[in-house]
Amino acid sequence: MESRSSERGVGDRVLAYSGWQTYAVQDARATRRLDPEAAPVSAALGVLGMPGFTAYAGLLELGRPKAGETVVVAAAAGPVGSAVGQIARVKGARAVGIAGGAEKCRILIEEYGFDAAVDHRSATFEDDLKAATPDGIDVYFENVGGPVAAAVTRRLNKFARIPVCGLVANYNATSAPEGPDQLPAFMSKVLTLSLTVRGFIQDEFVPTHQDDFLREMTAWIADGSVRYREDIVDGLESAPEAFRGMLVGRNVGKLLVRVAQD
Repeated sequence: MESRSSERGVGDRVLAYSGWQTYAVQDARATRRLDPEAAPVSAALGVLGMPGFTAYAGLLELGRPKAGETVVVAAAAGPVGSAVGQIARVKGARAVGIAGGAEKCRILIEEYGFDAAVDHRSATFEDDLKAATPDGIDVYFENVGGPVAAAVTRRLNKFARIPVCGLVANYNATSAPEGPDQLPAFMSKVLTLSLTVRGFIQDEFVPTHQDDFLREMTAWIADGSVRYREDIVDGLESAPEAFRGMLVGRNVGKLLVRVAQD
């Protein structure tokens, strides 16, 4: 509506972390101008924003998939996981997605082009994962933790890489997990298989990787190499319930709250 910056003009659409409010004052350097011709501006909150960048930087900088390797990603139907699998395919790797339910698994195969999809809610999950990864797992992009991670760990190859992006299975825990301590067994795997386990928060890679991400991801979207979904709920009053639903996997794709038709 008004600008004192030579870099931003009245009418520009920008990405800004200013909260849900009618008006906000932002330093121009803290915003990113959006190009509605390249993609819908809402993509800046998903595949061309933080989720897409998380997938891009985490997979390529930490996972470093090679052609022919097997990449497994948990929460694969979400905005990060779906991008991870598709980027892996672009790089010549085999993409296996883990998701909750037959419909999400169908989407992974038919819409996102994954090589295989495994339903973690299935009673045969571990057998299905084994069948989907006959040559083991070279990269595991961790979004979930819990029983999914335990099953994947048993399929890891020597020198496997594990970018740790999230642990959603533990976020709502109110007590320590039952049973024996699993950490010693996992650390033994780290040692004997020469695993690389690296946690990350995406903003550490912004200075070095964001320009490449925006250029490459925009091109991949344009040529159809990467597809995405948006799960839109209407009204700010819907945000709390939508957020709760996201944590239990109700959404498919990037969850967005549309505060007004504009």
